[in-house]
Amino acid sequence: MSSFYDPRVNDDGSYDTLQIEKDGPIDWVTLNRPESLNSMSRELMLELQHYFGHLYTNFDTRVVLLTGAGRGFCAGLDLKEDRSDEGGGPVAGMRTQRRVSEIMMRMRRAPQPIISLINGPASGGGFGLALASDIRIATPNVRMNAAFIRIGLSACDVGVSYFLPRLVGSSLASELLLTGDFIDADRALRTGLVSDVVAPDELLPRGRAMAESILRNSPIGVRLTKECLNMSVDAPSLESVIAMEDRQQILISQAGDMKEGVAAFREKRPPEYSDS
Repeated sequence: MSSFYDPRVNDDGSYDTLQIEKDGPIDWVTLNRPESLNSMSRELMLELQHYFGHLYTNFDTRVVLLTGAGRGFCAGLDLKEDRSDEGGGPVAGMRTQRRVSEIMMRMRRAPQPIISLINGPASGGGFGLALASDIRIATPNVRMNAAFIRIGLSACDVGVSYFLPRLVGSSLASELLLTGDFIDADRALRTGLVSDVVAPDELLPRGRAMAESILRNSPIGVRLTKECLNMSVDAPSLESVIAMEDRQQILISQAGDMKEGVAAFREKRPPEYSDS
């Protein structure tokens, strides 16, 4: 068994509540607790934290597709799980809180684009997982909400109050956070919270097509693009963003990938990047 704060990783590198399928440079990551709408147990949170933490130095995985098993994406914290063995007080409480919030920070720190394929309800921590992703694709039955405020807590949790206003603006973010009401797939698409809504049987193919579109680009270009986007969101000025962009472009222009990209464009063929 794992401890309260360490994940259990099986001898073959697999997890118990998180399914990882390697598909070349794509990782298909499935929250695998369908009997509870993939609610976040202690074990699932630790496994997600462990997986995303190892992506930072993993150059073989270039895109992550995140979804849920069964009929839901993630229903948030598993409120039925017994946590009485973790003790009380602010120190134990902070450790428990950081167990889930650290997942979102590691998702943003990971250089790989993360595409959430939202196949059903995404509430509380599940909403946080979706918002921490780079791209969100949903099915028509998707409903998302900041469920924390519905159980007596603040709606500002696991990065939701950071991501949401940056994605949809402060007015809609305030509405969703102060009420805890659900946003459906149609409104999520209209407000830019998700980039596409597709039929359930088209969700995985649409995610793969999106991943393939990313994979046709230079690996270093994709990694630095995500990094620059992350920093640009909070940049103090246009000048600071352009300074960062200028340095990135000069850095990348010295790599072999740019030479290959230009040659492929001139020769009207797909580029073959070596990531060197």
